[in-house]
Amino acid sequence: MSDRIRSTALLIASALAGSAAAVLAAAPAAHADVVDVKYDCKTPIGDKSAVSPIDIKAVKEGEGYKLTMSFQKGVSSSPVELGKGAMSPSALIVVKGAEEASVPVSGPANAEAAPANTPIKISDLSGTYKPKKSGKVTFTAGVLTIKALGTTTTCTPGNSPKASLELDVTAAGGATGGGGTSGSTAGNTSGGGSESLPQTGPADSALALGTLGGTVLLTGAAGVLWLTRRGQRARS
Repeated sequence: MSDRIRSTALLIASALAGSAAAVLAAAPAAHADVVDVKYDCKTPIGDKSAVSPIDIKAVKEGEGYKLTMSFQKGVSSSPVELGKGAMSPSALIVVKGAEEASVPVSGPANAEAAPANTPIKISDLSGTYKPKKSGKVTFTAGVLTIKALGTTTTCTPGNSPKASLELDVTAAGGATGGGGTSGSTAGNTSGGGSESLPQTGPADSALALGTLGGTVLLTGAAGVLWLTRRGQRARS
């Protein structure tokens, strides 16, 4: 291989490797945990309490992030059976860090009848967070509200739960800041054309980006091989 061909091959491989490094550097950092939240509930028949593991995920959607809050256990019960569609849940997700906000999330009514004196399964709750400032923020479970049969049950986290999700977010226009207070910027959304962010920690994005990096490096190696064969044909 001539020095010129060798130099060209190295430049191509370096450029491709540099592109992979740039993609890795630009990836948003995220850290997610399933957090046990102890809810203290004010119900029509008295005070109740229950613990449920809570998971919060985020998906980039337009200029905002679709948040999904999942309950792994029920946190309240009814002394009478709740028929299909009789119970409607909603909650707040508390945002802290680069800015402070409360994001309302809600979900569909119960798809099946809930037996009496049985923990009620809460459907996934979702809403949209539109950051006004760029930077690192955390998402923590807030007040849960359950409406059923004309009554309202309010459940407040009583164990000062830690954040379920930490994420680097980007505001529209690239505004930055350090912990100012902003109002709630949320509402129900439907999916479509969204770009997934890491949902269970940095390992997910590292795996996806590692695959991309491997593809880039393989492309670089193929370029070197092609140039080598081309040089051999030229000499022959």
